[in-house]
Amino acid sequence: MSVMQVEVVSNEESIFSGEAGFVVVPTVQGELGIYPRHEPIMSLVRPGALRLTVPGQAEEILVAVSGGLLEVQPHKITVLADVAVRSAEMDQSRAEEAKKAAEARISQAQDDDSLVKAQAALAAAIAQLKTLDYIRSHKNK
Repeated sequence: MSVMQVEVVSNEESIFSGEAGFVVVPTVQGELGIYPRHEPIMSLVRPGALRLTVPGQAEEILVAVSGGLLEVQPHKITVLADVAVRSAEMDQSRAEEAKKAAEARISQAQDDDSLVKAQAALAAAIAQLKTLDYIRSHKNK
């Protein structure tokens, strides 16, 4: 299996650094599947589940991303995510509560700064919920 180097980085930390044979990234144009030697592109990332197929591992690695930037080179993919959380660190009830709290903060925002922060929190919660939905839908198959 041909592989490429993948880096997934959030504002706080490196989430994944290693080789992958296939990556699916949620972009503003839709989900983008990337194999090694893909044509170079750049795209904006939308909230959703980033999926990595790693050689030697049966299960995909899932990361919830809330937005950011994707850069694809023939042998390297870089995702600079606003917020990124590995699926093992996610909890359905916490994500639902975070979504409700962010929606409330959006409706009560008094200035642009608080509105932007609330929108970022909402995007992070939505990304986690989408990733948890993906996990649930694929466990039943």
